[in-house]
This record gives sequence, structure tokens and C-alpha cells, in this order.
Amino acid sequence: MACNMRTDLLAGHLIGKRRTGDASVVRAVLVDRKTIVKNILGSSNLIIRTLTKPQVETVERDVSKGRFGRFGGKYVPESLMTCLGELEAEFNSALRDTEFQAELATALRDYVGRETPLYFAQRLTNYYKNSKGEGPDIYLKREDLSHGGAHKINNAIAQAMIAKRMGRKSVVAATGAGQHGVATAAACAKLALECTVFMGTKDMEKQSSNLRLMKLLGAQVKSVGGNFKDATSEALRDWMGNLESSYFLTGTVVGPHPLPSMVREFQSVIGKETRRQAMERWGHKPDVLLACVGSGSNALGLFHEFVKDKDVRLIGVEGAGFGLESGGHSATLARGDVGVYHGAMSYLLQDEEGQIVRPHSIGVGLEYPGVSPELSFLKDTGRAEFYTATDEEALDAFQLLCRLEGIIPALEASHALAFLNKLCPTLPGGTKVVVNCSGRGDKDVETLFNHKFHSM
Repeated sequence: MACNMRTDLLAGHLIGKRRTGDASVVRAVLVDRKTIVKNILGSSNLIIRTLTKPQVETVERDVSKGRFGRFGGKYVPESLMTCLGELEAEFNSALRDTEFQAELATALRDYVGRETPLYFAQRLTNYYKNSKGEGPDIYLKREDLSHGGAHKINNAIAQAMIAKRMGRKSVVAATGAGQHGVATAAACAKLALECTVFMGTKDMEKQSSNLRLMKLLGAQVKSVGGNFKDATSEALRDWMGNLESSYFLTGTVVGPHPLPSMVREFQSVIGKETRRQAMERWGHKPDVLLACVGSGSNALGLFHEFVKDKDVRLIGVEGAGFGLESGGHSATLARGDVGVYHGAMSYLLQDEEGQIVRPHSIGVGLEYPGVSPELSFLKDTGRAEFYTATDEEALDAFQLLCRLEGIIPALEASHALAFLNKLCPTLPGGTKVVVNCSGRGDKDVETLFNHKFHSM
């Protein structure tokens, strides 16, 4: 089947069709608590939502098929199944190709600037010591020092190389906070690929500096009404209209397989470096890993290397926005239910009728109504812990790191930093805590200064 074939719904396959904005929604049928997906509109948002929460199944991860227990999968039209299969084959081939791996290692070293430091935050450590002078040792994995100012470039350069390898001439992407957009634009400029980035109008207003950087790097930036989820839907539509010539470069660990596994694989360099650096610095693994969670790319990048190390705590922090009871938050794992969105099953923010609820966080990169299938699995199995931090707590943590360490973190990463206030009093003295400082906060300074509770 050719990649440029389009798939339309067959009338007999429709189950409870309704409209959400300009996107058709097809709900799944639940039989014995298992979801049977009949079909999905070829040019839609690729949305299916379960209306009740399925029973937790005890299933091991099947990474080769993109399944993590009940999560993940490929809920897409047949035309995309063919293209995703080709992409998976190319991805697996690249992983085995020593020439590709050597080229990627060189790019990560000389272009991205890896490895990034594992920085001992001495003053932040002292700040969280108790009255007896005891407390954890806090280290920052400095992804903010990567080219482009965030961890996103690790994946963007690798996938741009795969796009080139597949003979694609153009790349399409979606961005929220703009960090993935900047990384993709930079990678495309380096590899002589045309670049189109879709960005929500609300995010453009908040992240104008990254918008300018994308254009400076040669990307065509197309506005979409709404925020990141809307930009992602439009990017998918654009890609599906040009499957033979374009490449969808995702920066998130969501979507149909193999997209989440590709992003996680290319971001796992963060955790691999952390393990090696920890052994060099103090002679053993970290005790606690801490990262913010939007869709989950930076968290999985840090966590994946340590998933089998049961003595290492994995802690993700979502955006509680105005508060979990306010309805204005991005706490998908804390408050979501299971459903399918953008081609994969995971936890989602949805109402009682299965309609997607618009997320909110002051960290624009956390505003997504879904989350990684793999993180969903880690939640259900209890391997990872997930908590939340409000907008106010993130703003406080942002300022604290600026003033104690002279480091300006992204507001997304500030959610992880904010949780230290609750975590540190519970830890024995000398516990080694690594926080993923996933991006720098130059883009967020205006937000901080404009916030009425944080006049400078």
C-alpha cells in the first residue's frame, strides 16, 4: 500500500460520531472492558476516547510492538499503518547501523554539546537542610546547556538524520513552548531540510522569543488556533497529506508506535550519562530521579536507564495549574482516565462524555491532555511516582534557583524543582537526588515579570 493513500471512514464502522471543533471524534466500543477500535478518520485528530476506565491488566512491556501493558499501540488508519511500519523498520535499521550511530555520536558531541554536566547545586542543597544540618544532596542534570537551550535537540537531530536517510526533503513538527520547534528548525538547517512548524496562537503569544528563533533558523511557522494539542492535530493532518515527501518529527513520547519509542530512545542519552556521571562523582547510582511531566520526553529520557533499578526512585511532577480542584491544570496522570488520543492509548484529561478537557499550566510545554503510554504503564505498575506542583509553586522555584545558583530554569523544569520543597524533608541526609533541568528559562522571563504575584 502506497504511503500517500488516504483513508476515509466507512459508514458502517462509525460508533457514536460527534463533533469537537473541526475534528471528528469516533468513540470506542467497550466489550468485557477491552477497547475495540473500528476505524479512525484519516484526516482527523486521530482521537478515540474510552468512556469508562478499563481494568488494570498485569502485562509486561512489549516494546517491539509499542505496547506497555494496555497502553500504547497504533490506533490509526491503514495508510498510516504502512508508513509507520516503514518508519519503524528504518528506525531499527539505524539503531543497528554503526555508521549512523557514529554520525549521531559526533553530532551529539560537537553540535548538541554533550555530555551535559551533572551539577552539584551546593546552595540549593544547603537551603533544604533541616535544623540539624541534614538533607539530601541535590544535583542538576544540565540539559538547559544543550544547543537550543533544552533536551529537545537530542531527539530532533537524530530524527532529522533519519528523515534524510529515508530520502525525505521536508519535515513537519508541532511545538508548544517552542523548544522542540527551535530544535527541529536548527536540525533541519544543519541537514538542509525544509522545515514547517505548527504552533498554537496562544503559545505564540507566550513564547514569542522562540517563535522568532524558529523563523531565524529558516522554519516556516504556521499558526493554529489554540495551543499545543491543536498544533499537533494540524501537523498530523499536514503530514498525512504528504506522506511520501514529508517526515513528521515528533518531540513527544506520545502518538502511535514507533513515535514514542523513537523519542524515548534518543532522549535516553540523558539517563545513560547520569548513571556514568553518578558513578564517577560518588561511586553509586542516584537515589532519586526527579523530572517534570508534560507528555513525558524529558522524564523518560532520565528515567529509562534506571527503570530496572528498583532501588532508584523515579518521580515525575505534573502541572497542577491553578489547583487540582480548579479544573485548570495539566495533571493527566494524577486526574486523568484511560483513553486513546493522537493514535495511542494512555491517560487523558477528559470529561464524563469522553471529550478532551483543555489543559492549563504556566509551563506551556506541560499543556497537553495526554501523556506517554510508557509513563502511564509505570504509574499503573507503581514503578514511578507522580505528583503535582501549582503555577505559584513553579514560579517560586524558578526564582529560587535563579537567586541561589544563578541558573535560569524553564518554567516546565521549575515544576520538578518546586517538588523539592515537599520531597527533601522526607529524605535521609546524604540522599543523592538528580533533577532534570530540561530547559533554560530565557523564554519565560517575561511571564515571570508579568505575573502579578511575582513583581521583581
